Amino acid sequence: MSSLKTIWNCMFSPKLFQIYGGGPSERAYQPQRLEKWGDQVINSIYVIWKLGVYTSPFWGIVLYNKGYFEPQGLAFISKFVTGVGVILIVSFCIRSLGRAQNSTYTKFLEVLSRADENVSICKPELMKYDFEFKAWPVEYDVSDRKAILSKPVKVTYNTTLEYLVCLPFKVIAYLAIHSFGIRLVYPGSVSILQTILDGSLLQGRSRLVEFYRGERFKIKSADGNVVDSMFLDRRNSHAHGETLVICCEGNAGFYEIGTMVTPLEAGYSVLGWNHPGFGGSTGMPYPSQEQNAIDAVIQFAINKLGFRVENIMFFGWSIGGYTSSWAAMTYPDIKGVVIDATFDDILPLALNHMPRWWAPIVKLAIREHVNLNVYEQLSKYPGPILLIRRTEDEVICTKEGELSSNRGNNLLVKILTNRYPCIYESPQLQILMDYLAVTGANQERILQKYNVDETVCMSLLQSYISEYSKSYPMKIGEEFNSAEKIQMALFLASKYLKDFKATHCVSLPWDMFSTPWDINVESDYIFT
Repeated sequence: MSSLKTIWNCMFSPKLFQIYGGGPSERAYQPQRLEKWGDQVINSIYVIWKLGVYTSPFWGIVLYNKGYFEPQGLAFISKFVTGVGVILIVSFCIRSLGRAQNSTYTKFLEVLSRADENVSICKPELMKYDFEFKAWPVEYDVSDRKAILSKPVKVTYNTTLEYLVCLPFKVIAYLAIHSFGIRLVYPGSVSILQTILDGSLLQGRSRLVEFYRGERFKIKSADGNVVDSMFLDRRNSHAHGETLVICCEGNAGFYEIGTMVTPLEAGYSVLGWNHPGFGGSTGMPYPSQEQNAIDAVIQFAINKLGFRVENIMFFGWSIGGYTSSWAAMTYPDIKGVVIDATFDDILPLALNHMPRWWAPIVKLAIREHVNLNVYEQLSKYPGPILLIRRTEDEVICTKEGELSSNRGNNLLVKILTNRYPCIYESPQLQILMDYLAVTGANQERILQKYNVDETVCMSLLQSYISEYSKSYPMKIGEEFNSAEKIQMALFLASKYLKDFKATHCVSLPWDMFSTPWDINVESDYIFT
C-alpha cells in the first residue's frame, strides 16, 4: 500500500507520456486503471470547460432566456458547479492513488525531484521521460534582463473631434485583439487545437529525441514566460554543423511538427522553439512576448550552447518571418536570415480576409496591437537575406491563383529598393514586377532577353565594394545606363529570391535550404 506522502506527491504531479530507451512495447507510458480513469474524467471536464468558455456568449443568451439568471436558476447552477467540483476532487484522488501504486511512475517522480535540485547532473536521466512541460526545471533564465515592450504605431489625429470619433473603434480594437483577435492571428494558441494535436506533437517530439538525438530545454524569458525549445547538435559531425539555425514557426506551427527537419537534413545544427502559448511555452503571442521569447532563445544559444553570433542563422516560415526579422534587426552580426513564405506587412492580408466594413477596426487593431511589419525590421538588418517564395501559395497571395499578388514580392521589392536605390528606378521596377509575375523557364527567358551576365554583375558589385564599402544603401548604379540597371536589377532579384513550386504548408525540402547569397570580396581583390 502506497504511503500517504507518496499519494499526496502524486496529486498534482505532471502527466507522464512516454519513456525513451525501452523496446517498442515500453515506449508509451501505460497508466494503471485508476490513473487512467481519473485522467479521463479530468481531461473531459477540462475540454468541456474550454468549449464552454469559447461558446459562452451563446450559452449565456440561452441560459438567460431560460431564466437561469433568476434566484432559482442560480441555485441550480450553484448545485451543478458544486457537483462537478466534487467529481473533480474525487478524480484527482483516484488518479493520485493509481500513480502512487505504479512503480514506473514513482521512479519517474524520483528522477524529477532530483532534477529540480540539480538539473545539470540529472539531465541524462530526465531526458528519458516525456511529460507535461510545466514540471520541467528551468535550465536557462534571462529574467534579470529588462523585458522588451513593443511600441505600437502612433496614430495621429488632426482634430480632437476626429480623435473622439475614432475612440470607440480603438476600444473595440483593443477588446477584439485581447479576446479572439490574437487567436485568429495565431490559431496555434487555441488550447482545444493543441489538445487535438497532442498525439502528433508527441510523435514529432519523439522523433526529434530518438532519431535525431535532440535535447529539450526550458528557457525563462525576461517577461517571466517559459519557452519550450529543442536543440539538435551537429557540430563536429556535419559539414554545416558549426552554424546554428534558429527556426521560427508559423501561426499554427510547433517545433515538433514544423520546420526544424529542413535545416537539420541539410547538415546544420538546429534550435527550435514554440511561440508563447504554443506547446509547453507560456504566455500569449503578442509582439512583446514574441520578442522576449526569441531574445531569450538567442541568449541561450550564445551563452549556454556556445555559438558565436556570426555563426547563427534565422529561418522563419510564414508568420515566423516576424520574429526572424526582429531577431536579425536586433542581432545584426548574425550569418544570415532565410524567410520562407512570408509577407512584408500583415495588414494587407488581414484586410483581405476580413469584411470591408471591419476595415477601420482591423487597421487600429493591427497597427496598435499586432503590428507585424516584417519589412520594417528587415530594412534595419545589414546582412545576407534569402527569400523563398511558394509559387502556389494560397495564404500569402491577396488574389487567389495570381503569383503577382504574393506579398513576398512586395517584401523583395522593398528590400531591393532600400538596399540599391540607384538601381531600382521606375523602368527597372516595372521589369522586375514582370519578372516576379512568372516563374521557372519564363524567368530564365526574361534574364536572357536582357542579357543578364552573372559574372559581369558580380564584378561590378565587387568593384564598388572594394572602392567604397559593403554598407547599405549602396550607391552603385549612379553611372549605369538604363540597360545596365535592368541587368543588375534582375541579377539581384535572382540572388535574393528562390522559388519553390508548392502551396503554403508543404515542408521545404532540405536541398532548398542554404546560407543566403552574399557579395564576397577577396582580401587581395584589386580594383581596376
